Amino acid sequence: MTELRQKRVRLAVRWLFTVLIIGFVIRSVDASALWQELAGFSPYVLVPALVLTVVQVALSAWRWRYTVERLGLPLDYGVAVREYYLATFLNQVLPGGVLGDVNRAWRHGTGAGERLSAVHGVAIERFSGQLVLVVVAISVAWLLASGQLTTGHWNGGLWLGVGILFVVVAFWLALKVGIADYLQRLRRDLYLSLLNRMVLPVQIGSSLVVLATYLGVFLCLAWGADYLDTAASVAIIAGLGSILLLSMVIPLTVAGWGIREGAAAVLWPMAGLPAEQGVALSVGYGALVLISSLPGMVFLFTGRPENG
Repeated sequence: MTELRQKRVRLAVRWLFTVLIIGFVIRSVDASALWQELAGFSPYVLVPALVLTVVQVALSAWRWRYTVERLGLPLDYGVAVREYYLATFLNQVLPGGVLGDVNRAWRHGTGAGERLSAVHGVAIERFSGQLVLVVVAISVAWLLASGQLTTGHWNGGLWLGVGILFVVVAFWLALKVGIADYLQRLRRDLYLSLLNRMVLPVQIGSSLVVLATYLGVFLCLAWGADYLDTAASVAIIAGLGSILLLSMVIPLTVAGWGIREGAAAVLWPMAGLPAEQGVALSVGYGALVLISSLPGMVFLFTGRPENG
């Protein structure tokens, strides 16, 4: 009972922390300008944006199936899509942004009778996507720093904020992988499902396409708000969106809320754009992703998947 109470307290603290960060961000920008930006979003972009999220889940589920099959575990594609929707929903409503994936690994491992390979399969599948995201985000940050991806003057003093973001994310990823990196089993599984020359191009290619769907959602929202008037504006919004996605990897809040909006408030002025525009896009993105994850509720109380 005490342990359950402690978990509830930690959950409440995480939600409170998330709300406090969002409140701080809203107070840090022009609130009236922010509401004006939010009101400017067109409802007509919801359809293409939600279609992109369906493609996103379908591709991610395929990548997961491809990864675990390299480890010798069967996974029906329909089951993979179902479980990915469930994991996405749980990641949206539970703190840390990874508990849905933990549940996905446990359910698959229980159904397949091999839990360690199932855990490695989910971890490697997620790592594949995060690795591509880090490379893209670093490239965008370099373009920002060199002044090649701005609409105004680069504020060099704010570069420290981006640097801190990358350090925190890199430390977290290194810690997560480093804890078990010494294990021979993990090294073997990394080679089989990610690092060998036949598999790596498939992993990188599929992760790039998945990332493109994430950025496509940002662009749909930006298009509906009339932020995209030139090819340069498309490149800037997509580039900044990749760094926002990277900020969400930091597991301090619920589904990245607060961290993402704070990063937007810092990044948009760095590219010569109003902070309110970035925060509005971030809020719109978070709301749309939450809506797109709702099909996962259907599978919340189903039993573990049967794999074949």
